[in-house]
Amino acid sequence: MCSVSNSSSSKSKRVWIWTESKQVMTAAVERGWNTFVFLSENQQLAIDWSTIALLDPLFIKEGEVFDSGDRRVGSIIEVSTPQELQQLQPADGQAENIVIDLLDWQVIPAENIVASFQGSGKTVFAISKTPSEAQIFLEALEQGLGGIVLKVEDVKAVLALKEYFDGRNEVSNLLSLMKATVTRVDVAGMGDRVCVDLCSLMRPGEGLLVGSFARGLFLVHSECLESNYIASRPFRVNAGPVHAYVLVPGGKTCYLSELKSGKEVIVVDQKGRQQTVVVGRVKIESRPLILVETKTNSGDQTLYGIILQNAETVALVSPCKGTGEQEKAIPVTSLKVGDEVLLRVQGAARHTGIEIQEFIVEN
Repeated sequence: MCSVSNSSSSKSKRVWIWTESKQVMTAAVERGWNTFVFLSENQQLAIDWSTIALLDPLFIKEGEVFDSGDRRVGSIIEVSTPQELQQLQPADGQAENIVIDLLDWQVIPAENIVASFQGSGKTVFAISKTPSEAQIFLEALEQGLGGIVLKVEDVKAVLALKEYFDGRNEVSNLLSLMKATVTRVDVAGMGDRVCVDLCSLMRPGEGLLVGSFARGLFLVHSECLESNYIASRPFRVNAGPVHAYVLVPGGKTCYLSELKSGKEVIVVDQKGRQQTVVVGRVKIESRPLILVETKTNSGDQTLYGIILQNAETVALVSPCKGTGEQEKAIPVTSLKVGDEVLLRVQGAARHTGIEIQEFIVEN
């Protein structure tokens, strides 16, 4: 049965698809999901689809789930009232997989379900009719359920769920960051800069990857550090001017000016660990700016640049050298030629934020 790696738990998350749409089936198989749920009377549909693709069919009969060899592999539990939810717990006689079917719930009690089966050793699925419902089940109480049954007839739901998993899988992969040496620091006049306020708190050493050119993105520190000038705001990154690129999920970039409430960005720390977070608010204001240029220590003569607000609370993350907070970031007002900062080097050519292979010159 199909599983998908998940960074929030040591176990992988499993996905079963429940549909009568051939288009949905095809889209799911193409994305690596080949476990399909059928009603017992739809066995012929399973046979027909098995001639098109390699499937792992499961069949629902009298509240139980059976595989193609008629072996019981799951038990379905219907929950329609708060009383039934309170009574939900592992029980003798249940199969190894538990499928929760919530009937007519307006607010999904995902956390209650996760808590009820924690430590039971069973894999708990929830029937989800939208990708957003699936996300709630997979993230509840950080650990989430073991899997979901996506019951849909729309291909877009499969595509959206796969995009969600791709974004989560990115979190388990370290981004490659390298040292860059500052070669120039100059006042750059006035401009419209973007403050990005996130729906998550950041810790020392974390920030957003931003740059004037897509070929090199700097790790701009959050405002989580204490300052003599202003209170700590660990949800904020004073990221740069409106023209700058920022890293977003899927290995893409977008302009800072394109960010808005509800969009997602990638928060990265000194070691390249990353997480997807939601933008809560964006503020654009006219402020004095400073230009920073660097070269990498690899001998490459390419220049990498960024423009930032010229303020004590704006800082670039420095390479790991110790555990003290003062070693995690350098305020741009203290930045000087010879200082080292962290940089992500990547392909320069972009089309609608997607990296492409194309000759390009940016200065």
